[in-house]
This record gives sequence, structure tokens and C-alpha cells, in this order.
Amino acid sequence: MKTLFNKTALAAVAGISVLALAACSGGTTPAASDGAQGSATDSITVYNAQHESLTQAWVDAFTKETGIKVTLRNGDDSELSNQIIQEGSKSPADVFLTENSPAMTQIENAGLFTDITSKIKDQVPAQYRPSTNKWTGIAARSTVFAYNKDKLTEAQLPKSIMDLADPAWKDRWAASPSGADFQAIVSAMLELKGQDATLSWLKSMKENSKAYKGNSTAMKAVNAGEVDGAIIYHYYWFGDQAKTGENSKNVALEYFKNEDPGAFVSVSGGGVLASSKHQASAEKFLEFITGKAGQTILQTGTSFEYPVASDVAPNAKLTPLKELQAPKVDAAKLNSQKVTDLMTQAGLL
Repeated sequence: MKTLFNKTALAAVAGISVLALAACSGGTTPAASDGAQGSATDSITVYNAQHESLTQAWVDAFTKETGIKVTLRNGDDSELSNQIIQEGSKSPADVFLTENSPAMTQIENAGLFTDITSKIKDQVPAQYRPSTNKWTGIAARSTVFAYNKDKLTEAQLPKSIMDLADPAWKDRWAASPSGADFQAIVSAMLELKGQDATLSWLKSMKENSKAYKGNSTAMKAVNAGEVDGAIIYHYYWFGDQAKTGENSKNVALEYFKNEDPGAFVSVSGGGVLASSKHQASAEKFLEFITGKAGQTILQTGTSFEYPVASDVAPNAKLTPLKELQAPKVDAAKLNSQKVTDLMTQAGLL
């Protein structure tokens, strides 16, 4: 009987202790906290449409500095933007990162972003933020005409992206019309040239161009001499050159400049969801990406994208942004839905 009594007493004491601890903790676990300073128990979810290796480098450095854990859900721009809209206020996403601006504008128009912080505004120049300040630029990439050096001389290059509508270019150039990259370029054209001129150009593109799946594939086609040139983003060439160069050895890049639609610099975006239950940590993540440490990862890494914040210079191999003479486009006005409608009307999608 004595032994049974002792075991019963101990169990009762243990039960009281557990109840006392639960009362002190308010019934929550440390993992649910989101302290303003960040701790090893904080956690955020990022819907990521940026390059996975780049975002992973950002995440690793951020977690090491702050102790805040990050869960990534990777996908492409339109896939994840549509998912966030479907999820609405119940989305588990705290932060959304994209390769191009139109997907950010889609989320903004749905009213799902909160304003960016004053610290981010201080770190990112106005030309790399939408006028609404509902999200921010985190990186950038330049539109280029990648051409086969054995098939075209500099004198034979198009002076403007609009020149590719000329029948003289029939079957001589390529693009990836189904990709978010190219659709962002068309979105800029729409804003700069208007609907009629853009639709006319797209109809000519249907007649003149060859469609490939992805910028890398289009560049390979140029390298192999299947086409004379292709509209892509600059970093595909630089990335291949940094490896073996086997898919770009016959390719050179032409920057249209002169504020041409073909000189468009596409801004990769980042925003904090208004529905986030961890806004302090989510804001810290975006502040880190646009801060000196995050932008230096762009400068020294292998993505060959442009830093846009905290006065960090680009990789030394890249043409400086100020020399690209890019057109001024408010990222908040880029319209992905209108672009896909026009491209469908032109028979490209």
C-alpha cells in the first residue's frame, strides 16, 4: 500500500506541475511566437518564384543572422500568384518573391499585400519600387537580343525590338512566348506603346518568330544556328559563360538602349502578405534581402542578376544598370492579364 501511495502522490504532483507550466505559458508553444527581434523559434513561409538557388542563399544567410527559420514553397510566377489569390486571407504565405513584376501587381490588385516598411523604402531607390509601395524590387534583369555572331554583324542587328515585326525577320528570331519572362517584356511594351501597337507587333511575331520553351532553349537555338537571334534576359548568357559556355560560345548580346521597349529592365519583386501572422519576421526577411548583405549575395553569386538596393554594385562582368538606358516603367502598371489576352488574340498562346 505504501508503494502504491507514493506512486499516486508523485503522479499528482507531476500533473499539478504540468498544469502550472501550461498556465504560465498561456497555452501556447514557443514556436508560435513572433518576437520583434526574432529568435530561433520564429518561422515564416515564403512562396518563392525566384531562382531556387538564389533564394536559398538568401534564406541561409538570413536564418544564420536572425535565427528565424524559413520554409520555401517553390513554383513559377503565375502559378504561385494564382494560388495566393485562391487562398486569400487564409494563405499560409508570409512573403511572396517573384522573378518578374506582373505577378506582384496581380497580388497587389487583389488587395493582399501590406505596405512595405520605411526601412525598405530607404534601401530601394524609387525606380525599383512600384509607385504604390505595396511591394519592392529585390533584383533586376535586362532584356537583350542574343544573336549568333557567325550569322549577324553588328550592322545587321535590329535597332529596336519593334523592328522584329518586319517581314525581313521571318523565321530568323526566337522567343519563349509562354514564359513569364517574355510576358513581362510584352507588358512593358503595352505600357510604353499602347494596345494597338502591341497587338500589331504580337501578330507579326506570330508570323516571324520561332517559339521555344524557355530562354535557355531559345539561346541554345541561336548558338546552334537554328535562328539568327532571340529575345531573352541577359543572365542566361552570363550563367552559361560562367560554366562551360557550350550553349553560348557562338552567341553575343545586343542591348537596345535608348529607352526602347527592348531595353526593358524587369524588376523581381518581394512583398509581405497582409494576412501574415508573422509580419515582424516577414518584414525582417524582406529588409534583409534588400539590405547590404542580401544584395551582396546578388553581386558575388552565380545568378548574374542585378542588385537594385543599398548601393550594391552589380557583378563586374555586367553592364551597369545606368548604362542600359532602360525605359521608365511604373511596375505597378504592368498588366499580366491584358498581356495574356493580347497574346492569345495574336495566336501565340
